[in-house]
Amino acid sequence: MDKDGFWGLVEEARATVDDTVADPDGVADALTKVLGTASAEEIVGFGVEVARLQVASYRWDLWAAAYLINSGASEDGFDSFRGWLLAQGREVWEAALADPDSLADVVDEDRPDGFEGFDGEGMLHVGSRAYKNVTGDEAAYWKAVDADAPDTPDLPAGEEIDFDDEDDLRTHLPRLAALYLEA
Repeated sequence: MDKDGFWGLVEEARATVDDTVADPDGVADALTKVLGTASAEEIVGFGVEVARLQVASYRWDLWAAAYLINSGASEDGFDSFRGWLLAQGREVWEAALADPDSLADVVDEDRPDGFEGFDGEGMLHVGSRAYKNVTGDEAAYWKAVDADAPDTPDLPAGEEIDFDDEDDLRTHLPRLAALYLEA
């Protein structure tokens, strides 16, 4: 599956969700249904594209943005944050990769009670759920995706950012730092 096809499916699913920022799981559920009409091969192609996008977004600056926005981000938390970012669609995704500080235009700094972070882990499992629904065999999906997906590098790309250094965060992400760090 090419990028345009991938993002077309994401946009189709996004169109059914009122607030994708707050409800990335709604996007994931809608996308699972959309993929339910695809062939097993197309679903694997979708999964490979998710893996490619995850590798392309494995960057220090984006991880620092996730750290600020979510008040911390483990490696798994960063993966889930990038799932949330996928649920925001191509325009937000590409803007965030060009400049992670652009996420200041997307996120709401006022977190409601019970807020658990910008987490879209469900987006990372859309392909496996759809594949299982179509074929009944989730393990075959992961085997097929792993055969074609790029490996995640050992370290994120770009200049390392010290998440515990507020000056470093303010230098790299001034707009997000203004929202999430004490003045």
